[in-house]
Amino acid sequence: MIGISKLYCGTVEASDPLRYGRRSKELPSHLLQFSEDKNPVVVWNVGRRCNLRCVHCYSRSRDQDYPNELSHEDGLRLLADLSDFGAPVVLFSGGEPLLRPDVFELIRYATGRKMRAVVSTNGTLITPDIAARLKDAGLSYVGISLDGLEATNDRFRGVKGAFRLALEGVRNCLSAGVKVGLRFTMTRENFNDVGGILDLIGQEGIPRVCFYHLVYTGRATKLIHDARMSHEETRSTVDLILARTKTFHEQGKPVEVLTVDNHTDGPYLYLRLLQEDPGRAAEVLSLLKMNGGNSTGSGIGCVSWDGSVHPDQFWRHYSFGNVKERPFSAIWTDTSEPLLGKLRDRKKYLKGRCAACQWLDLCNGNFRVRAEAVTGDVWAPEPDCYLTDREIGL
Repeated sequence: MIGISKLYCGTVEASDPLRYGRRSKELPSHLLQFSEDKNPVVVWNVGRRCNLRCVHCYSRSRDQDYPNELSHEDGLRLLADLSDFGAPVVLFSGGEPLLRPDVFELIRYATGRKMRAVVSTNGTLITPDIAARLKDAGLSYVGISLDGLEATNDRFRGVKGAFRLALEGVRNCLSAGVKVGLRFTMTRENFNDVGGILDLIGQEGIPRVCFYHLVYTGRATKLIHDARMSHEETRSTVDLILARTKTFHEQGKPVEVLTVDNHTDGPYLYLRLLQEDPGRAAEVLSLLKMNGGNSTGSGIGCVSWDGSVHPDQFWRHYSFGNVKERPFSAIWTDTSEPLLGKLRDRKKYLKGRCAACQWLDLCNGNFRVRAEAVTGDVWAPEPDCYLTDREIGL
């Protein structure tokens, strides 16, 4: 996760996270990515069922009941363990998490144990009443997925009217005083809508947006060839995001803009600032080192609907264990597990460009599951790194 507004527009300085000792439990939400302890943010897929049919869904969800999901009591035990373990954030995801009947009780239990609770949702079910219940449960943030303007989004989501309902969900959250933002997954099929989405954010007064680089898992494995953006397309889209973020801030609209799932964006931003503002570039380099790059298997983990523990929400084909059999805390600290141990010491396993890159401390080898999806090799170079050989020091 790269905080574009924090880094490019100077809303965060290197001294800010240091003031809190870089401890995840002490840091405000907007500084959490700079924590030193890397206590894991945990994505919990509370259910697999979804009312939409998104073409890039990592969980391959459909609108049907699925067996063997964690019970209410299982969920309470999981949340208690995460709280005791020091997980600073639990992200309720799915499928569509708002289809789980007890989700509000689970959110309230998490916040009652002093964890920050976040919901990742398609937004189509957020009526004024649901927004009020999310507010009452103590939720920190709601991320609502829009993958383009109306025609594009509805095609991606597989249901006509999904855009309209999601936008109503955003408006209902804003009216209820719930912090809300958009989540946009960039592909070749929709990156031309990025400017329109940024226009929408300005028009609606939406305070936050995350632009996700596509990860080729679940249904998205079929998109590797058709929807994978070229390096040039990615660079030009990141340039647009940077420019529009700067414009927002110059206009006095402090929109929080982030890019997610491709840590190439960090050194790319630093190299740009070296030309535009060398003094700010030095500050940004310090913050990027604190960020530390991809933290799959250390700073982020995932618990699936059936209790399986994964390195992150995309790496669903590999499990470290199951919380029905052992607590998450025990599974997460068992570094005898081969992949878990290697992910935490990954630099010596990386190959090719990644192994030789001068920015390795900033990206940490980027997204290993993407490398595996494209090449079949977990330790192959990141295929969606868009920096040139010269830019990475080769």
